[in-house]
Amino acid sequence: MSQTAQASTKAGADLPSTRTLKNLIRGDRPYVLYAAFAVLIVAFSLASPVFFSSSNFLNIGRQTALVTIIAVGMTFVIIAGEIDLSVASTLALSGMSAAMAIQQSGGNWLIGTVAGLATGAVVGLVNGLLTTRLSIPSFLVTLGMLGIGRGIALMLTGTTPVVVNTIAFWDTFGEGAILGIPAPIFITLLVLGIGAYLLHFSTFGRKVFATGGNATAARYSGINTRRAKTVAFVITGALAGLAGLILTARAHAARPDIAAGLELDVIAAVILGGTSLFGGRGAILGTLLGSLMIGVLNNGLTLMGVSSQAQLVVKGAIIIAAVAFSRRK
Repeated sequence: MSQTAQASTKAGADLPSTRTLKNLIRGDRPYVLYAAFAVLIVAFSLASPVFFSSSNFLNIGRQTALVTIIAVGMTFVIIAGEIDLSVASTLALSGMSAAMAIQQSGGNWLIGTVAGLATGAVVGLVNGLLTTRLSIPSFLVTLGMLGIGRGIALMLTGTTPVVVNTIAFWDTFGEGAILGIPAPIFITLLVLGIGAYLLHFSTFGRKVFATGGNATAARYSGINTRRAKTVAFVITGALAGLAGLILTARAHAARPDIAAGLELDVIAAVILGGTSLFGGRGAILGTLLGSLMIGVLNNGLTLMGVSSQAQLVVKGAIIIAAVAFSRRK
C-alpha cells in the first residue's frame, strides 16, 4: 500500500465519531467533571445559605454568559490544535465598533450589531490567515493581536467610553427577556445549541477533530486543514464580538479597557471541560460545565468573602491541574 493510501486509511481510523451521545456528553473527561461540579454545589450550599437559590443561579448564568459564549468558539480552535489569546481584546474592540456605529447611524442598533459581529469575525479571520498561511504559531499571532486589538480600541476614543442610549439594543442583548429567559442566558443557550450541532453533528466538526487529531493524515484524506482552522478562528472572533454586544448592552456603554484577562477564564473553562490542549478531543457540553464551574467558583468564593486575588490563584491552579490531567490522558 502506498504512503498516501496508508495515511488516508489512518485518517479514516483517527477521524472521531462526532455523531455519538457519548462524545457529546463525555469529551475527554469521563464523568470526573460532573462529580466535581456536584461537589462544588454541595460545598457552597453548605457554606452559604444564599448560594442555593434560583436568583443566585440566574445570577451565575448571567455572569458566565460571556465566558461560555466565547468558550464555545475557543473549543473549536483548541480542538483544531491552536489557541486564541486575543478574545478579550476582540470583545473590547467589537463593543467599541458597535457603540460607535450606533451613535453614527442615529441609534440604529441593527447596524451596530452587524458592526460588532463583523469586527470580531475580521479579527478572527486575520488570526486564522496569519496562523495558517504564514505558519506562525497561533500563540504568537494571537498574543500580538491581543495588544493590537486593545490598542486600536484605545485609539478610537482614547479612554472615553462610548455611551449607547438605544433601549432596543439594551433589551435585545442585555436587560430584556426572550421567552421568559433573560436575554444573555437565552443567547448563550442558542450559541451552545448551534455550537454543539456544528462540532458533533456536522461535516465541519469532523474536519476540526481530524485536523487537531492528526493534521498530516487529515490532509492526505482530502481535508483542507488550513480552512478548518481559519473558520474556527472566525467563529471564535464572531462569538467574542457577540459577547462584546452583550457587555455593551448591559453597561449601556462601550469601554476600551473592559474584559482584561477574560481569556484566562475562557481557556480555563474549555480545558477544564475536557478539551485536550493538544487538539483532537473535546465536547461542547464539557465546555459549558467548565464555564459553570468557573462561575460557581467565582460566585461561591465571593459569597464566602474570599478576595479576588485569591480567586485568581484558585483559577490558575485549576488550569494547571486540568492541563496535567489532559496530558496524562
